[in-house]
Amino acid sequence: MEQLQEAARKVLEQIRPTLQRDGGDVEFVELSSDQVLKVRLTGACQGCPMSRVTLKEGIEKFVKNELPTIRAVEAVE
Repeated sequence: MEQLQEAARKVLEQIRPTLQRDGGDVEFVELSSDQVLKVRLTGACQGCPMSRVTLKEGIEKFVKNELPTIRAVEAVE
């Protein structure tokens, strides 16, 4: 579990520059025991009407491609 958490953090680090270019960001919150990665969207992503699309079509697709054992990515407050 610890190795997967570290791998998830590294994958998020790869995504961050793209989000930061648009004034947003993503933070690792936790990886649940059922393999759901919980993240916090910040900056311009917080409250953006397109944040759900960014989360599911951007972040989740990339994370699941890099780490197939991750079942989903969810945003938390």
